[in-house]
Amino acid sequence: MLRFILKRLLITIPTILVVITITWGLIRLAPGNFYSGEKPIPKAIENNIREKYGLNKPWYVQYGKMMGHVLVLDFGTSLKYEGQSVNGIIRRSLPVSAAIGLSAYLLALLVGITLGSLAALKQNSKLDYASMALAMVGISVPNFVLGPILVLIFSLTLYWFPPARWYGFPSRGMVLPVLTLSGIYMAYIARLTRAGMLEVLRSDYIRTARSKGLSERQVVMRHALRGGLMPVVSFTGPALAFLLTGTVVVERLFTLPGLGNYFIQASLNRDEPLIIGIVSFIAITLLLMNLVVDIAYAYLDPRIRY
Repeated sequence: MLRFILKRLLITIPTILVVITITWGLIRLAPGNFYSGEKPIPKAIENNIREKYGLNKPWYVQYGKMMGHVLVLDFGTSLKYEGQSVNGIIRRSLPVSAAIGLSAYLLALLVGITLGSLAALKQNSKLDYASMALAMVGISVPNFVLGPILVLIFSLTLYWFPPARWYGFPSRGMVLPVLTLSGIYMAYIARLTRAGMLEVLRSDYIRTARSKGLSERQVVMRHALRGGLMPVVSFTGPALAFLLTGTVVVERLFTLPGLGNYFIQASLNRDEPLIIGIVSFIAITLLLMNLVVDIAYAYLDPRIRY
């Protein structure tokens, strides 16, 4: 197991560097720059700005400087947020994205696993059809549609929750963003749980457990769930990584100062250090989450270790 973990970590480092290199290249290929505005600036001022930020140097010098910052995990200073370091912006915005993302995924796990398990245990019943129909609605309705509907009902009609802004953790202001963000994940987890449970419930060792006189509850809780949740575990890694690092639509919709909101602003402003910093953080988080999923797989199913 230790050898497997070390091997994955060695593969992770060059993968992150490739992602950052591609991101840097795309930024340079995109038209425009961070200092341009509606009116053109004098050539002398432009030359001074380019010299100040090292943009007049050869591309390989700029690339080497950028990679030097990445390797020490110090992404420099934002070009648009003057005097603010990229690391500071990430530290400030990450708790917002993490609070919303973790809450949304815990809710999605609770509802999705419950609905999926009940649907599998009551296959072809009204409960099964209703659960899967609800899951299809959750998959089909995007965040930018679900969010305004929830705001219209619970904020502008019933006045139960505030429609936008960040009020800290925990607060009533989190309810609508968490519901909006968790909707599609509830649906996916419900369908994955149902499929995994149906496959496990038909297996030989479940029939053996029942033949030994175990109650249905013991069969489900001690045997079926462990194998039936394998697809959910596989889905959890990348899903949780994206949730932790910010969901752009939800953060923009509810005006949340999270990573996703800052990433959109950085892209619009051509703020290269901030873009590189957020992309690096997302890439590292995603690959580490995938490693955790692989380890969890090996724990849940001992056959994978061999």
